[in-house]
Amino acid sequence: MSTYTSISLIARPKPGPITPDLFKIEHKEIPEPAQGQVLIKQTHMSLDPAMIGWMSPDQESYIPPVQLGEVMRSSGVGEVVKSNHLDFAVGDTVRGMLGWTEYLLSDGKGISKLPPGLDAETVLAVFALPGLTATQGLFGFGDPKAGETLVVSGAAGSVGSIVGQLAKAEGLRVIGVAGDPEKCNWLTEELGFDGAINYKTDDIPARLKALASNGVDIYFENTGGAIQQHVFDRMNAHGRIVVCGMIADYTAKTPSPGPNWVPLIKKRITIRGFAMPDHFKDISALTQKLTPYVLGGKIKFRTHVLEGLESSIDGLNLFFTGGNRGKLIVKL
Repeated sequence: MSTYTSISLIARPKPGPITPDLFKIEHKEIPEPAQGQVLIKQTHMSLDPAMIGWMSPDQESYIPPVQLGEVMRSSGVGEVVKSNHLDFAVGDTVRGMLGWTEYLLSDGKGISKLPPGLDAETVLAVFALPGLTATQGLFGFGDPKAGETLVVSGAAGSVGSIVGQLAKAEGLRVIGVAGDPEKCNWLTEELGFDGAINYKTDDIPARLKALASNGVDIYFENTGGAIQQHVFDRMNAHGRIVVCGMIADYTAKTPSPGPNWVPLIKKRITIRGFAMPDHFKDISALTQKLTPYVLGGKIKFRTHVLEGLESSIDGLNLFFTGGNRGKLIVKL
């Protein structure tokens, strides 16, 4: 009997690190597809900060939480190994919300074929949630204009690094915020950012004043934490703040205090929170928007690949420690 491994969520996270007791590792018999189904063998799985929110019991979030006992939610790339579906053939490479599992049955809903020539790492690092989120957030809500200054937190992460590169391609001055010297150096030396701030060691107000002497027009927020108030204080009139993630607060006992709203009035600042599920209908248009930047060599990326499905559990903690170097991907 051939078996495969899947991992289900069985408890909600508490403040602090993600621990193995939140999950149940199961070994199951590989199923056979019924009529209208395909059997997919997942080869690469994405780890994203949003997963921390998906694990919480918050019913008011932008997407329902993963139910206890369900396979943990995630996007991935896989190969069709058996098919009883007219639209999919054995050997097709597909992507979708495949979950923490080595094999799965699908009726084809939410699953799409990958075009030839795209490898799994490029898909998950650029053309999946990171690139789509960066494109929607920056162009949909940031309204970037050449000559403006953008600050992006979590700048060495999968979303932040693409946001910064898209902004540079549009002629903006870009300042990235990261958590260690290597990441800051990567931003400036490899990605072409105009400056970088190490939020753990730098004098943040002084660095912001030096790097953004004319103020900040767009703040793309991925992390929350100490940097938020300092950037807020340097926002220009009619500035735009795009709130994509708050990893610093997802499992904190006490959320960080937010800025006072008086400057919002004085400077007429726009703040927009967003989540990609609201924009899944626009994926085709977003991909068309992003593709020329990629083909034109304007988008660089790096991946941090973990081996084996079970590495996903501790891998989530890299989002809190900043230990990942690039887009987190699990190779199955």
